Amino acid sequence: VQLQASGGGLVQAGGSLRLSCAASGRSFGSYFMGWFRQAPGKEREFVAACNWSGGSTDYADSVKGRFTISRDNAKNTVYLQMNSLKPEDTAVYYCAADRNVYGSESAKWYKYAYWGQGTQVTVSS
Repeated sequence: VQLQASGGGLVQAGGSLRLSCAASGRSFGSYFMGWFRQAPGKEREFVAACNWSGGSTDYADSVKGRFTISRDNAKNTVYLQMNSLKPEDTAVYYCAADRNVYGSESAKWYKYAYWGQGTQVTVSS
C-alpha cells in the first residue's frame, strides 16, 4: 500500500487542522492505521492509531481529548482531526499502515511497514 499525507499547514495556537492520509492499493480496510510525528531534534513519537474498522482507537496522552483519528474505508483514507493545537504539536506528521499490529503495539513505529511522506504542521504561539 502507498500512503499520501496532506492537510498540514501553519495555524495559531488554539486552532484546528485536519490531516488526511490517502492510500492506494487494495484491501485498505485490512490495515491498521497510525499517525506519528517528529519534531526537529526529537525522536518520532506516537500520536494516534485505529484498527481496520475505526472502532478501536488509541491516543498518546499528550493529544487525548484534542485529536481524533477516523477512517473512511470506502475512500481509502484515514484522518486526524486536530483541535486546540499547541506550539508543542509542531512537527512533521506521518501516517503509517500495517496489517499485523495488535493492542499496545499500535504505539510502536517499528511495527508499521508502510509510511507516507509526511506533512508539516506548525503551530504559532
